[in-house]
Amino acid sequence: MHWNTFNEYVEQQSRWLEMEGEAERERLAAKRAMERAGSAEESGMAILGLSIADYRTGLAGRILVDLVKRHGGPLPPGRIKVGTPVVLVDEQLAGDAGIAGVVSRRQSHEIQVVVEQWPDGRHFRLDVSPDETTRRRQLTALQMARQLEGRRGRLRDTLMGWREPRFEEVSPLEFRLQLNASQREAVQFAMAARDVAILHGPPGTGKTTTLAELIYQTVLTGGRVLACAPSNTAVDNLLERIVDLVPDVLRVGHPARVFPSLRGHTLDEQVEADPNSKIVRDMWREIDQLMHAASKVRRGRDANHRRGELYAEAGRLRRQARALERSTVRSIIRSASVICTTTTIDDELLGNEQFDLAVIDEAGQCVEPAIWAAVARADRIVFAGDHCQLPPTVVSVEAAREGFARSMMERLLEQFGETIYRRLKVQYRMHEQIMGFSNRRFYDDALEAHPSVRHHRLHQLEAVTVDESEPVVEFWDTAGAGWYEEVEPDGLSKRNVREAEWVAAEARRLMEHGVQPPQIAVIAPYAAQARILREMLPVAGLEIDTVDGFQGREKEAVLLSLVRSNEVAQVGFLADTRRINVALTRARRFLRVIGDSATLAHHPFYHDLIDYFDSLGVVRSVWELGTVHG
Repeated sequence: MHWNTFNEYVEQQSRWLEMEGEAERERLAAKRAMERAGSAEESGMAILGLSIADYRTGLAGRILVDLVKRHGGPLPPGRIKVGTPVVLVDEQLAGDAGIAGVVSRRQSHEIQVVVEQWPDGRHFRLDVSPDETTRRRQLTALQMARQLEGRRGRLRDTLMGWREPRFEEVSPLEFRLQLNASQREAVQFAMAARDVAILHGPPGTGKTTTLAELIYQTVLTGGRVLACAPSNTAVDNLLERIVDLVPDVLRVGHPARVFPSLRGHTLDEQVEADPNSKIVRDMWREIDQLMHAASKVRRGRDANHRRGELYAEAGRLRRQARALERSTVRSIIRSASVICTTTTIDDELLGNEQFDLAVIDEAGQCVEPAIWAAVARADRIVFAGDHCQLPPTVVSVEAAREGFARSMMERLLEQFGETIYRRLKVQYRMHEQIMGFSNRRFYDDALEAHPSVRHHRLHQLEAVTVDESEPVVEFWDTAGAGWYEEVEPDGLSKRNVREAEWVAAEARRLMEHGVQPPQIAVIAPYAAQARILREMLPVAGLEIDTVDGFQGREKEAVLLSLVRSNEVAQVGFLADTRRINVALTRARRFLRVIGDSATLAHHPFYHDLIDYFDSLGVVRSVWELGTVHG
């Protein structure tokens, strides 16, 4: 798609954002309809029956509330993860709008939510909320980009495709990390970019390590870097690689998982350690006491009045504490050489901070409006990711169809081709047979498996007794067996019970042969299939999820159920082959795929996939099991 003016572009992106917001609201309305039918948690959009286990006051007066199931037990699987916008609702107050928050930590039995005010009540539920904050910030960033002039105005025009990207000669670099030839070339290329460059990192090729070297080289030359990614987990992965290279690294936002050795790099911890923060800490301690006292006020004629007085006093102190804290925050932010954050940049925290380079990791998963907040603050930008894996998540089918699900990274690659990118070519994850199909189909046969992984196999793991003659990859064909898909009861997602039974049996076989549950991934493209597999395999440490849940991750063994099996050869959203590329490339040593060739092979991608397995002599039929009864 081509835009003649930036105003035209802003109008189009704003319309898509509005469509996306409406689609999210419709999805939540459908969730509430399911809730009335008694299946709120099954929809994955809510967690019911919660109570407050603990709380504390965090940076800028945020309240960190730890919630657990009221009667004990694990939290249900679903869409509520770290970074998810949520609403905390008092279950005893029908129609209560609730308190807006963000999930900051999730464990098997506990979930932490950051809110701006105290949730008064005893019994709570957590609902997914439309992400209005992200959309509002993206709209603001688009308006900021209208005003860009000079070098950043040129950067904007290059990103719009109206100017050619420029590169200049730079002296050969002395690399800090041990990089292969394609990684060194990529860093050198990115350092030479005057406007924009793209690092294409196929699965397992060390993209994050390459970015860490690029950031180090930029800081070494006196530059300041804004390092972003669309998810908290991706930001934390980048943070982990950077901290040993650059001393002044700061993580802002809600870290998904911060190891003890990294906590000193978070804004909360640095503010807490600042000598000038003692007064602020004392004030927050008094606020905590006031909030606690308000929660203990007994019922009575004057209870509401007394509770209101306590809340009002806490609010006055909170405003004072925030003002004192803000000056400390500004000082810490200004002293950082590298700031790590999600692409949903908090303007209140970063203000007008300026950077020599912005790095966007997992850029192939970003909608275009997510990019502009970083662009407005940087002289140059480097995208890193893989447009052949997961695209941006877009709820609105219509907006996706019109082009909202295409990332800026993908658009620039299509327009400028090889002049704007360098590809990493050595992968350090997969046996060459696991890599082979994706390499041919998506990466022009340009990838090579590093010798350390090229022939590694499952039986080489400690305590694993799988026979060394077992194939690395296999496709199990259900054609003719009558193992048909079905729609999940009380839902819309599809599942295949017989395929799930086969996957469960295979997972149990691997575990019986010494493969540890955390070494296995069970992947299904449909949420309903993942749900039924969790019921069949209630094993601690065994991860069962949809494809999106495994992006950027790897396991020693992967079991993939393709689900679709019908008499009209419909593959549904399996037609988005990038998702299957993700699923196929998570395994290091062992991959099993099960599906119905009679349904799948009508699609060219799956026809070629099955042909690839057949060329290796590893296509099996479930008829061999002797348990097929139609």
